[in-house]
Amino acid sequence: MNGAFPLQDKVILVTGGTGSFGKCFIRKILTEHCPRKVIVFSRDELKQFEMRESDPIFDHEKIRYFLGDVRDKDRLLRAFRDVDYVVHAAALKQVPAAEYNPTEFIKTNVHGAMNVVDAAIDRNVEKVIALSTDKAANPVNLYGATKLCSDKLFVSGNAYVGAKGMPKFSVVRYGNVLGSRGSIVPKWQQLVADGATELPVTDARMTRFWITLPQAADFVIDNFARMLGGEIFVPKIPSMKVIDLVSAIAPHAKPKLIGIRPGEKLHELMIGEDDARHSVEFPEYHVIAPEAVFSDTMASLQRLLQIGGSRLADGFVFSSDRNDRWLSVEALRAMIAGSPTVVAKAGR
Repeated sequence: MNGAFPLQDKVILVTGGTGSFGKCFIRKILTEHCPRKVIVFSRDELKQFEMRESDPIFDHEKIRYFLGDVRDKDRLLRAFRDVDYVVHAAALKQVPAAEYNPTEFIKTNVHGAMNVVDAAIDRNVEKVIALSTDKAANPVNLYGATKLCSDKLFVSGNAYVGAKGMPKFSVVRYGNVLGSRGSIVPKWQQLVADGATELPVTDARMTRFWITLPQAADFVIDNFARMLGGEIFVPKIPSMKVIDLVSAIAPHAKPKLIGIRPGEKLHELMIGEDDARHSVEFPEYHVIAPEAVFSDTMASLQRLLQIGGSRLADGFVFSSDRNDRWLSVEALRAMIAGSPTVVAKAGR
């Protein structure tokens, strides 16, 4: 496979394909890569219609729109026929909603993950990458717990592929996505547009990891070329102080401290100390190796070290408050404005 074009001539299916990540990913692979076909798998016919109408690229001759829910294994089996690669982006994500509707989140985020694993094995898919979140590391809310369970299911899926060695299942874990649907930036921008002079901040100490949609899409594409199966890939993305975001979006607005909501952390975590013991570092990303290795073809700590990874120091933690890459107010402002290159400064 050509590492520079891992998706060339592949049939790619994206669950949750009408979401923010799905649209960015699909736009990118159609304009910068050359897939044979792209399947948008999602449960909302209106969102599929709106996506197709929103831009000529989403009415491309290579796109197929497939209605279905990841809760429905039979529908996944039909959708996965002759598919090479799957990106599993479908999930319920709102933390407060998860606390009130736990069973619905379990059905989609956990049972749905089980169905994707089973359907991919039964339909001989080559590779599957599931999207995760920093909230899955040492979770304190139900959403994070369901995503941790999902991560474990995809890593363990490699145990069931048999002698054929496929599909390979891996996970990509990253932090807050700039401009994604329901995220803080568009909400605050709307408040400012409506004349707000204060913006709600839960706690002045709060920090978060930050990544743009194109960066997230590129990271997934790159990992299709490098994945061995069983890894959790974690990009080295910068942190920002949430209170700095107020100055970046509305310099004349004041932060209004409202207190941490149920299920929130002051600082997010991507690699905890226990995971760090079986993780390695590359120049622009970390990889968490599976603790249980089921075959010689899977990723393992030893294999990752052999291909250039470096061990992490004892006690290493990758959290949003202990990061060595930070976004200034100016960098945040440039990022929000759509600057193609935003350089994170070292230190606080």
